[in-house]
Amino acid sequence: MKKKPSCGVSRREFVGSLAGLAAGVPLIAEASGQDLQTKPGGPRTKEQLPPVVEASKPNGLNLIVIICDTFRYDYLHCNGNDRIRTPSLDALAEEGVSFTNCYADGLPTIPARRVMHTGRSILPERTKWTPLHKDDVTLAQILAKAGFTRGFIADTPHHFAPDMNFHRGFSSWEWIRGQETDPYVSGPRKSVRPETYVPERLLNPAYRGNVVQYVLNTKDRRGEEDYFCARSCAAAGRWLRDNKDNGGPFMLFVDMFDPHEPWDAPPRFQRMYRKKYPRDRFLFGYGVDRRDIRDDDIPILRDLYSAEVTFSDHCVGRLLDEVKRLGLWGNTIVAFSTDHGTHLGEQGCVQKQAKLLNSCVAHVPLIIRHPDHSFRGKRIAGLASHLDFTPTFLSLLGVKTNLKFDGGNLWDLVEGRKLRDVVVTGFGDFGSVHTFKWHYFRNVWGDFAGLGPQLYDLERDPREEKNVVGSHPQVVAEMKAILERSFTAGTASLRQG
Repeated sequence: MKKKPSCGVSRREFVGSLAGLAAGVPLIAEASGQDLQTKPGGPRTKEQLPPVVEASKPNGLNLIVIICDTFRYDYLHCNGNDRIRTPSLDALAEEGVSFTNCYADGLPTIPARRVMHTGRSILPERTKWTPLHKDDVTLAQILAKAGFTRGFIADTPHHFAPDMNFHRGFSSWEWIRGQETDPYVSGPRKSVRPETYVPERLLNPAYRGNVVQYVLNTKDRRGEEDYFCARSCAAAGRWLRDNKDNGGPFMLFVDMFDPHEPWDAPPRFQRMYRKKYPRDRFLFGYGVDRRDIRDDDIPILRDLYSAEVTFSDHCVGRLLDEVKRLGLWGNTIVAFSTDHGTHLGEQGCVQKQAKLLNSCVAHVPLIIRHPDHSFRGKRIAGLASHLDFTPTFLSLLGVKTNLKFDGGNLWDLVEGRKLRDVVVTGFGDFGSVHTFKWHYFRNVWGDFAGLGPQLYDLERDPREEKNVVGSHPQVVAEMKAILERSFTAGTASLRQG
C-alpha cells in the first residue's frame, strides 16, 4: 500500500456586545478580580483587574463550562453520526440548546482559549501562541467582581506553560499532570520500549521520545479512574462538593485534553469500534511523520479517535451525574464545547492541518443547557463563534459590564434574531470564511498555498468534498475581501492571489 502524501488566518469588528450598563443596576466594585495564586510549584500571576472594570449583581445561576480538546462536530451522535456513541452529550443536547454552526475564531489550543476566556478576537495577531496579555480581562475576572467563586480544573498542559496565566482570575485551580509530553515523570526511561506501542515504520527519533515520556507519565495507571479525563472530572466533582455552599454563585471551568492525541482510551472503549489493533496498546500522536502513514492506517486511527470520543463522553456523563446528585441541576447552566476538530484522512490529511482549513477543524460543537426548560432541545442554525462564549455566559448569568467584546450574545439567535452573516477563522498562515452557503479558505500570510484556495457550496456539498473555487469568481472575490478586512497584514498576497 502506498504512503499518503504529506499534508503536513479587519481588525476586530464589533458584532455584538454587552457594553453599557442598564440604568439603576448596582455595581460590585470592592472585589479586586484577581487572587494571587500561591500553590507550591505552580504558576503565579500578578496581573490585577483594571479598577475601571464594572460588573453588576448576578441573577443567582451557576455556570459550568466543559471543554474537551479536539472534539469534531460530526463525531457526536446527536449531530448525525450514527456510528459514534456519545449518550451523555446526546442527553445534554436533548435538555439544552445546540448551536449547529459554531466556528473557531483562531486555532489551535492556546489561541482558541484566549478567545474563549476574553471574547476578543485573536485574528489581528495571526493566531499567535501567546499568553494572556496584561490588558486581557477574562470571564473569571469579571465574575470575581460579580461575587462568584471561580474554579479551574484542567489537564490540558499548555495552560500552565511558563507565564501563560490562564488561571488568572480564578479562586482556585488544579492541574492534572501528565498529558501528552508533559515532563511529569523522568524515569526510568530505559524501561520503555516504544516498539511495544507503535509499529516500527511509524517510529522516528522524535516520536520515540514522545512515546517514552507519555508511557512514563501513565505508568502508575491501574484502572479507568486513573485516566486523565476521568481524573479531571473527578476533581471537578470534588470542587463542586467543596464550593457549592459558599454563599453565592459559582463558575467552574473544566478543560480536558481528551480526545486530543495520543488516542489512548481504555480497552473496553477501543473494542467498541475495533476488536484488534496493531498493538495491544497502540499509541498514535504528534511526532509521527505523516509521510509514514499508509492508507490502511486511516480506519484504525479513526477507530482510536472514536474510542477516545466515547470515553470523553463517558467521563463528562459522570461529572453531570454528580452535578445532579449535588442538587445543582436546577440552578446551573452547563456549556460544552471544544477548541477545534481534527483531520482523519480527508484529502490525505491526518491530525489538524492549517493547509486544509475546512470544517473538519474549524467547525465546533456547542451545547448550552439552561435550567429554563423552555429552551430544551432547540437546534440553532445561526452562525456562532468562540467570540460569543464570554458575552453569552455573562448575559445568561445576569452580569452586565462596561467592557466591549468582539462577540455577541448567542441568546439573540435563540430568540430569533440574527447575530452575524459571516464567521472568519484563522489557523497559522491560513484563513477561512464561513457563511450559510459557502466555506472558503486560502493562505493569508505567505506563498505556500497548501491545499487552497478551496471553495465549497454547502447547500450542495455539506461534507465539503468538491472544490468549486474556479466556478464562482465573484464569490471568491467577496470571500477575499472579507479576509482582508479581518486581518491586519497579509493583504498584499491576497490581492495578488
